[in-house]
Amino acid sequence: MGKGIKVGDVVAVTATVRRRVTEDQVSVSIPSYGFPHSIVDRATKVKRGQQIELTGEVTRVDEDTVTIGGRDLGVTVGIGTVRLVTSYVAPTRRKPLVDKPT
Repeated sequence: MGKGIKVGDVVAVTATVRRRVTEDQVSVSIPSYGFPHSIVDRATKVKRGQQIELTGEVTRVDEDTVTIGGRDLGVTVGIGTVRLVTSYVAPTRRKPLVDKPT
């Protein structure tokens, strides 16, 4: 599941809703994170026990953990709990960095 994940990839992790903290915030339980996490949820009205998918960009990869950063996310989870959404592709150059000598 988590094979081939590198920095810059967009990954998703499935979390379970624990409870609604306020009208805009929801407390979720993320697998292998170990702590409750609060996210902003204005659009949907999820209820306790529902699954929600959180996406973010990989900022660090260790042997068996992945750090996911993003607008709502900033967690380090096990590499087996994430799913690759989009792989990072470096931009290509069209012009050389140095001009040709004249």
